[in-house]
Amino acid sequence: MAKLSFHHTDGAVDVLEVDTGTSVMRAAVTNGVRGIVGECGGQAMCATCHVYVRPGYLDDLPGIGDDEEEMLDCTADPRDADRSRLGCQLKLGSGLDELEVDIPGSQV
Repeated sequence: MAKLSFHHTDGAVDVLEVDTGTSVMRAAVTNGVRGIVGECGGQAMCATCHVYVRPGYLDDLPGIGDDEEEMLDCTADPRDADRSRLGCQLKLGSGLDELEVDIPGSQV
């Protein structure tokens, strides 16, 4: 199990324990976390699972692929060059057993 924390703009925090291999987007949608839409179902085609990864976790993330890089230019809230990622492309486990993300104010 991995620990995943979603920080909302109003200060609320949703903390989930998820199975290894679960993406940030899938965990949010399955558990009703507000602010994550996941419209394309995890195909890196819509940017509605945009999150800002908290600084202490950035070094543990996999690199950004070409599809994700392109979609990050289409986010509703401004892209942060260092912290913006698509939740569908971040899977917990394999060295990423804990992750904290900030949810943007808007996804669409």
